[in-house]
Amino acid sequence: MTASVSSRLLAVLRTFSHRTPLQTLSEISRRSDLPLTTTHRLVRELLQGGALERDDDGRYRIGLWLWEIAALAPRGLGLREIAMPFLEDVYEATRQHAQLAVLDGCDAVFLERISGRGAVHVFTRVGGRLPLHATGVGLALLAHADRELQERVITRPLRRYTSHTVADGEQLRRRLADVRRDGYVISSRAIEEISLSVAAPVYDADDRVVAAVSTVVPYGQHDPMTLVPLIKASARGISRALGAPSATGLPKSVRRTSIAWQPD
Repeated sequence: MTASVSSRLLAVLRTFSHRTPLQTLSEISRRSDLPLTTTHRLVRELLQGGALERDDDGRYRIGLWLWEIAALAPRGLGLREIAMPFLEDVYEATRQHAQLAVLDGCDAVFLERISGRGAVHVFTRVGGRLPLHATGVGLALLAHADRELQERVITRPLRRYTSHTVADGEQLRRRLADVRRDGYVISSRAIEEISLSVAAPVYDADDRVVAAVSTVVPYGQHDPMTLVPLIKASARGISRALGAPSATGLPKSVRRTSIAWQPD
């Protein structure tokens, strides 16, 4: 079957990542598995539309137009704007990282991050993704995901980043039960030995978990339990702004209509 034009355009765009933000035409051709002549034509069209840009060395990068389009995603724009004041409070209290993430497949996708100049190193970036089992926000999201997704993650091979990563399915299952019981999660040294995160889920007007908020701080410099009230208060504040009955004290049958935002 011949690939459609749209699928080939997407193949070109998918070659770009945080590891390959700048590429030559031949690199795009190789990574997209498209002929060089086809790649040249598609790249030219993407350049004309603003989806790609070309630097002075002749390499290609994602264009600003794509960022403008991505910012319109309903799970990103409205949620990010609502969450920002609460993320700023987390940052002011820690001077480290304040993060907001949503669920996408088996990954947590980061919508926003505020960081201090001297904050501990993290692999996360806005628009980046990390697996659910190895991150604080990921565990908070997965604990409240549908059972089918939970089982898919639990039963598949789990990447171990450090000796502290939860890479055993049954251990992960118990961890998720703890998150649901406690309303927060402490993920210590799961991605890097130098950091830990504290995360909590964010609820929408239907009391569904639609995001998670977290802070990432240096391991050994903070008692994570002292950060739990801060993160839970931030998550509750965002949830309240979204009209979550569990965060407003309203019965679950009552739904606020003042927030014009709906998740996918």
